Amino acid sequence: MMSDLSLQEAASFGSLELLAKQVVEGFITGLHKSPFHGFSVEFSEHRLYNKGESTRHIDWKLYGRTEKLFVKRYEEETNLRCQVVLDISGSMNYPVGKANKLAFSIYATASLFQLMKSQRDAFGLTLFADSVVKSFQPKSSLHHYRVLMGELEYLLEKPFKMSPKSELAEKGKSAIADMLHEVAETAHRRSMIVLFTDFFDTHGDWNQLQDAINHLRYNKHEVLIFHVLDSQTELHFNFANQPTVFVDMETGQELKLNPSGIKDYYQQQAQQFKEQLKLHAGQAKIDYILADLEEGFRQVLERWLLKRQGMY
Repeated sequence: MMSDLSLQEAASFGSLELLAKQVVEGFITGLHKSPFHGFSVEFSEHRLYNKGESTRHIDWKLYGRTEKLFVKRYEEETNLRCQVVLDISGSMNYPVGKANKLAFSIYATASLFQLMKSQRDAFGLTLFADSVVKSFQPKSSLHHYRVLMGELEYLLEKPFKMSPKSELAEKGKSAIADMLHEVAETAHRRSMIVLFTDFFDTHGDWNQLQDAINHLRYNKHEVLIFHVLDSQTELHFNFANQPTVFVDMETGQELKLNPSGIKDYYQQQAQQFKEQLKLHAGQAKIDYILADLEEGFRQVLERWLLKRQGMY
């Protein structure tokens, strides 16, 4: 099923939009009931049928009573405003190659946009590294969809390059916390905020992050956090038992060591970090999801759909 497509298989697709369509179609096929019952289309009024236009919306029951052709007019309402917030900093380019955390997040975001377009929801996009790089407010038009898909395509081809010595980092501030504060202020009230990040933000602290998360909830936003990781290496530290050079993808700093010598300590610290994130999210009543690169995109679509259904 296409929603279970591996990251490596996804990277071989030539078109991001085609991939997103295939993933969403596969996801919908696997559901016991359609997720598309939720969008609201409210009847507005009738108008006389104009010769030559499509007969699709003719009210044939009314024709049976009046022997005149009337077309139903509808007023479509957007159910949801969703802002997808995507971390495009250097660490998201791990593992080296096309099948990395950034690519996973882009494919997942494109699939969400495809699903939201089908739901007639409004969706926007915020890209951030050491600060907000670009931001597009939620809209539901086809043109807007094309613009955002174009941005994601470009990002796949030319990942954002961040200066390793940013002004924000030098001040010891948290890029993620500052960005979340900005999103909380600019997002339309009671939006859904979907965050894709690896949380490799070494200059922040838990108090800054907690304040930012609380800010989102204070403004009545519903929040989904996808903690994007390559679990085999970044959580379990499964590397070959031999001297290895590790390179910090944010700063370029290198460290040579034997992975087996620190594996137990690393696993303990990584697990503690993950549990801390989960705890802080839970305290703010925010959904925290560990998005493992090996698990595919179904995990993202399912959790988004569950959150959406809970809002309406």
